[in-house]
This record gives sequence, structure tokens and C-alpha cells, in this order.
Amino acid sequence: MTTSLSQVKLLVLDVDGVLTDGRIIYTDSGEQIKQFTSRDGLGLRLLMDNGILVGIITGRISGALTHRCRNLGIDLIFDGIFNKAEALDRMARKTGIDPSAMAFMGDDLIDLPAMTRAGVAIAVADAVDEVKARADIVTRASGGHGAVREICDAILKAAGLWENALKPFLA
Repeated sequence: MTTSLSQVKLLVLDVDGVLTDGRIIYTDSGEQIKQFTSRDGLGLRLLMDNGILVGIITGRISGALTHRCRNLGIDLIFDGIFNKAEALDRMARKTGIDPSAMAFMGDDLIDLPAMTRAGVAIAVADAVDEVKARADIVTRASGGHGAVREICDAILKAAGLWENALKPFLA
């Protein structure tokens, strides 16, 4: 790990296999349906409420993702992307945050270029072996089943922000 979790200023996520369990469901009309976990969503809100940005880089374009991001207040969205390392660099230019201060969380081969460019490379528990082998951190939870929340909590704790994140719930 080149960067510690305490230094992460931007958490960048893949979607299918990270924010979801990787399954893509199509309706008869061709509409994609994605299933997201509410606990992951709360973890992302906690990060953003405590000054850590969240971004998305995904190979697919999905209305469901657009709605989910709007609901969570995530506006750093790069979708329909094949070259995720290039997108990570574009995100760095847009935010002014160097990739070394970013964590990238992925699950499959397409994520490797961005994972190797980011300061912290994170793989979900059910990622392909090649991705897990190159990750600094492998979550205990699988994609779409709390892996994102696990990392959000770990970042907040490492940065000394956990108690502040808990305050609204302990009033």
C-alpha cells in the first residue's frame, strides 16, 4: 500500500461487482435493473459528510446508477468507460486530488489499471484472483453485500473521523 487509508481524500468505485453483486438484470424492454445495498449508501454519505469525496468509474451506462448517485449526492461519475486509468487521471484533474490520495475499489480485470494508479488498491472478497493478488486491501464482504460500507468505515476510522461520523446517531 503506497498510501494509508488515513490519507485517502477520494474513494473511487467500480459499480458492477462492487456497489452491486455483479448481476445485471434486464427487463423484457431491455431496461437494466441494479440492486444496491442501503448500508453501502449510508457509508458513502458518512464519507462525504466528513469531507472525503466519492467518485464512480464504470464501464456501463445505467439509468439505475444515475438515480442512485443522485440520491446519494455523488456527482463525480464517469460511466461508459473502458480505460479506467485514464478516467482516474481525468478525475484527478477535475478535483485537484492526486491519484496517490485516492483509493480505487474494483473486482475484475478492467479495474486493474485504475487500481495500480491509485494510492490504495482495494478488491472485494469475490473479485477475480488476479485483482485480489494486486490489491493492497481485500474486503471480507463481497461486492453488493457490504464491501463498500466496510471500506467507508475503515477510511473514517483510519482518518480519525469515526467518532464525528457517529455523532448524529448518538444524539
